[in-house]
Amino acid sequence: MEDQNKRVEPTKSELEILQVLWEKGPLTVRAVNDELLKQKDVNYTTTLKLMQIMAEKRILKRDESQMKHIYHVIEAEHKTKDHLLDRFIDSVYQGSAGKLVMQLLGNKKASKEDLDSIRQMLDKLENK
Repeated sequence: MEDQNKRVEPTKSELEILQVLWEKGPLTVRAVNDELLKQKDVNYTTTLKLMQIMAEKRILKRDESQMKHIYHVIEAEHKTKDHLLDRFIDSVYQGSAGKLVMQLLGNKKASKEDLDSIRQMLDKLENK
């Protein structure tokens, strides 16, 4: 549990970079910046600085074996998202995943497919 408390949590901007790397795989700063530009106006030097900071924080690993440095995500996507979700549920919903789900279903229009998937997951959890 102590390791989880020391864990560095990515900022919103860092999460945007992580999302690109999770979707596309290891990339150069230029390639990450090009992907971010599809979503919003972002400066290359800002992306570079953020990725350097992320490497210092050990969120990313930089492969310097080639002329162009390639950045890799150190931790698996699901582990990062699980940790962030756990922290969010603990801090906002007093640790109750049920309260989170109830609010989500109450605030957002869930499609029939979403509801079917939720039912299947609930059935699977009940049969464990």
